[in-house]
Amino acid sequence: MTSPASSTQPETRLPSGPGSEWWRSAVIYQIYPRSFADASNDGIGDLPGITSKLDDLQELGIDALWLSPFMTSPQKDAGYDVADYCDVDPIFGTLADFDAMLEGAHARGIRVIVDLVPNHSSDQHVWFQAALAAAPGSPERARYMFRDGVGENGELPPNNWESVFGGPAWTRVVEPDGTPGQWYLHLFDTSQPDFDWSNDEVREGFRAVLRFWLDRGVDGFRVDVAHGLVKKDGLPDYTPPADAASMGGEEADVPYWGQPGVHEIYRDWHVLLAEYEGDRALAAEAWLPSPAKTALWVRPDEMHQAFNFEYLETPWNAPKLRAVVAESLAAYGAVDAPSTWVLSNHDVIRHASRLALTGDVPQGTGIGPLSEVQPIPELGLRRARAASTMMLALPGSAYLYQGEELGLPEAVDLPDDARQDPTWFRTHGERYGRDGCRVPIPWTADGPSFGFNSSGASWLPQPTQWAELARDVQRDQPDSTLSLYRRALAERRAHAVGTGELEWLDGYGDDVVAFRNGDITVIANVGATPVQLPAGATVVLASAPLEDGAIGSDTTVWLEGGR
Repeated sequence: MTSPASSTQPETRLPSGPGSEWWRSAVIYQIYPRSFADASNDGIGDLPGITSKLDDLQELGIDALWLSPFMTSPQKDAGYDVADYCDVDPIFGTLADFDAMLEGAHARGIRVIVDLVPNHSSDQHVWFQAALAAAPGSPERARYMFRDGVGENGELPPNNWESVFGGPAWTRVVEPDGTPGQWYLHLFDTSQPDFDWSNDEVREGFRAVLRFWLDRGVDGFRVDVAHGLVKKDGLPDYTPPADAASMGGEEADVPYWGQPGVHEIYRDWHVLLAEYEGDRALAAEAWLPSPAKTALWVRPDEMHQAFNFEYLETPWNAPKLRAVVAESLAAYGAVDAPSTWVLSNHDVIRHASRLALTGDVPQGTGIGPLSEVQPIPELGLRRARAASTMMLALPGSAYLYQGEELGLPEAVDLPDDARQDPTWFRTHGERYGRDGCRVPIPWTADGPSFGFNSSGASWLPQPTQWAELARDVQRDQPDSTLSLYRRALAERRAHAVGTGELEWLDGYGDDVVAFRNGDITVIANVGATPVQLPAGATVVLASAPLEDGAIGSDTTVWLEGGR
């Protein structure tokens, strides 16, 4: 059923070994499978679709793939509601399709990490179905967060916690005898009950899941909601600020985020992964108040990477960018972990829109046609190109989200009847949610689905304007966003940027981020006034054409030579 652990290890282009593991400097490309490529023509992307595009990804120059969930699921939350952690959902293919994709990626020197969702399961998981059929206090219920209600007859939830998707975080069950019963916790949708990680059976169950995929040859795991597995003793009431991001990240003491007990879990997983060859890695989705707090997740005996959401959420502002980069390098360096850099993913407004919004939008809220806050498209793309060019020059590991290499903006004008994010439904349309960043990406300018498939079906409608952003249009355009990314990744590898060290450069003014990484000098002009190139410098890469030998507004350049 499974292949030997070492049978599909890649012929890597990256160094590997203590202190030079591949994950310290890799460029990792996130694939949202249902929106990447659809080989079955049913409107939903799949694993054979990914396999068919591996040559394109190799040409782009990435080092690894991160696959969002493709495991068996009722798809109430696009696969983040897992019913079977050790199988592939039929809409995405089969285990054989996964093995073929993995083998194809490894043959091209591309590693593969998969999404793991340990905070909660689907309510269709056999464990939860058994819990519903069992009595309060049973071993079956002990795997999840079942609690008695409060009030005279237990008619009120155990506490006041709200779901990330809106509405209460507790749902009351009907007991097998037909009477109103206990409540179960779901920090997300009602169909996503939270596991109780104080239960040894839960811990052993996930060890088995890790081994299943490691034995097949995966190179690691991105751990969903890594900061949410352990809840504070007593489950005290908590009301987040009105403008808080949906996944936390700013508050210092949230009873369901960032509790100390999570570290024991990841130390255990670290030991398990170390049994396998090939520097298998754990990457944490942990929304925490600061890089210093996040760095606690990547101490030498815990996770290997953690997403730098502080960097992602930093506005296009030079002093703030310098501060978060410096803070990140110091915090992660103190625990001998690489900094990670990320600008877009499946949960946030694409940065080609987010960096030019007319106001602030909390993470998870999304934007739509009636939002007061809207993006400025041309400005957003220019800033996105500049921001990506700067990000890819930073030492450490970088994450790309599918379609950003095409300069895709957020799909704002989705019709209400096409939306599928649980956030939209649980807030009764008050929050648009994340559909806008999840629209299937365009491969060709022609065709009703822009090459996503040959049938024209698409689980979310694609904007007609995306024809001009299609990969086949951009591939041979020297000034396209795709060409910019390809050049940036090639130069990043050629100059060993990922394993370099950053040296700040002074003298460029408050609106400029300037630093040296190895033999590359990077100047990002975040302000409105053009910046003169240093004398004798040679331009290696530029996010936009230079203006009479000067770096224009919202432009980043890589240089060699000159001072």
